[in-house]
Parts: sequence; C-alpha cells; structure tokens
Amino acid sequence: MINANQIKSDMPVVCSQDGQFAIVDHMEGTDSIKLKKDLHGQHHYIPLSWVTSTENDKVKVDRPGKHAMQDWSITA
Repeated sequence: MINANQIKSDMPVVCSQDGQFAIVDHMEGTDSIKLKKDLHGQHHYIPLSWVTSTENDKVKVDRPGKHAMQDWSITA
C-alpha cells in the first residue's frame, strides 16, 4: 500500500513503461491525485490505487501512459 504522504506537488507521474505523462498538483482527499493542467488547461485526477511506487521522487502507475490518459477523470 502506498502512503499518500509520500506524494508531493510537482512530482512527475510515470507510466508502467517509465514514460512521464503528467505532474502531480496535489493529493485530493485521501484517495485521488490531482494532476497539473494539461496543454488544454484541464486538470485530471487519478486514483491512488493506480500507484505502484514513489521511488526516485516519481509517482509510478500500474499502466501504460496511453491507458492512464484514457482512464483518468476530470473530477475527483
């Protein structure tokens, strides 16, 4: 289980293939991560349950970036 306190603002979010696809804005509640705005000015949210590690000052998720961006939400 990932400790939400380890997730900090401005940490890169990387996919299962180690490619960065987002940057953390902040934790939203106890189980959602709010991401910084994308190129279109939209915030996105991913569930904490996707996170597999926070090593090397990166938030790593359990899926490829393409799938993560298809599955992320615009609401917490």
